Amino acid sequence: MELIVRKYGGTSLDSIDKIKDIALKTKNDIKSNKKIVLVVSAMGKSTDELLRKAELISKNPSNRELDLLMSSGEIISSSLMAIALEDIGVQSKSLTGFQAGIDTNSSFGHAEIQSINNTRIKEEINNNNTLVIAGFQGYNEDFEITTLGRGGSDTTAVAIAASIGASICEIYTDVKGIYTADPNIIKSAKKLNFLPYEDMLELANYGAKMHPRSIELGMYYNIPLVIKSSFDDNSGTLICNYEDIKKLKNGGLILNEITENRNKVSGVTSEGNISKITIKNIPDKPGIAAKVFEPLSNEGINVDVIVQNLSTDDKTDLTFTVKNEELDQAMKIVNKKSIDIEFESILSGKGYGKISIIGSGIQNSPGYAAKFFNALSDSDINIQMITTSDIRITCLINDKDLDKALKKVHDVFSLDK
Repeated sequence: MELIVRKYGGTSLDSIDKIKDIALKTKNDIKSNKKIVLVVSAMGKSTDELLRKAELISKNPSNRELDLLMSSGEIISSSLMAIALEDIGVQSKSLTGFQAGIDTNSSFGHAEIQSINNTRIKEEINNNNTLVIAGFQGYNEDFEITTLGRGGSDTTAVAIAASIGASICEIYTDVKGIYTADPNIIKSAKKLNFLPYEDMLELANYGAKMHPRSIELGMYYNIPLVIKSSFDDNSGTLICNYEDIKKLKNGGLILNEITENRNKVSGVTSEGNISKITIKNIPDKPGIAAKVFEPLSNEGINVDVIVQNLSTDDKTDLTFTVKNEELDQAMKIVNKKSIDIEFESILSGKGYGKISIIGSGIQNSPGYAAKFFNALSDSDINIQMITTSDIRITCLINDKDLDKALKKVHDVFSLDK
């Protein structure tokens, strides 16, 4: 009997009718000799509404209370789904993250899963209960409720799939799969039938609709993932290792033509609301970068694009990017007292965005970087910073140019063909 973990996002659960539809689909698949474990997000925009209510009461609520508050949205969804399943004759039980044994660290708001005690989950499955587990949450060593950060239900689902040995983890959302670009901006964007973990991880990190931590878990534990729509029977996008593709059926995928002469760009992503910080004239010697970035890491600030200029007279400039909403906090940390280094000045600014081309092999193939940069130049778009990996090239540009850049780059690489 096939064991499947399915995660449903907020847009898939934003009405009672949709919850009933998912319950009926689950019942029909159980009849087809499948065991299903459901992981659910909060209904619709209910998490945003909970945060809004907290902000009406306090400008500075504690992270502990916020996590307890926000975890309630997923608990409501899981209970309602279990009730819907029971109502149509499916033996079901809902579990909170705590009841499901999801042990995390104590980083309220962005906790990381440390382990899963799957004893309860396996017992319930063996008792023929269809489980509905509240995503996005767990508990720490003090038995406090923690949350995994926005999009954390994806991480919950993949972690549970790995823990119980599921054959696949299906992520249901409001889109038909992963596209070559944001289909809301690029109408000609194509749905991708298959992506290797590495490409999907870069796409997720640079703007695609999937939580990066869930991709990392899937890749590490080799759990195949399918991203698909809750609202139709489209096959979605399959994410796994190349060597595993023949073990899984995914409609429309054809691998009978072997060639190195292919377009190695899987997709183009864009992300706005980026801020840039530059520390001028810092000493160019070992340990300086660690003094800058360690205090930021300790406060949970994610630093992305990093560029260090060539040294002149043993001095250099260090530039990096953060999210707009983290700029003020980052600037408070990056000062002489916090980082304990000499520098001439610190400059910062908002209004930036990132555009990236992503695909396995682009760094080993001549011409992709030049083609990318020429596309931006032809659109009169100035590049502020450039960063690369083995499968990605990212440019920092003005936020206002993002949509224009996305359309031009998508067209230049013929991703709609």
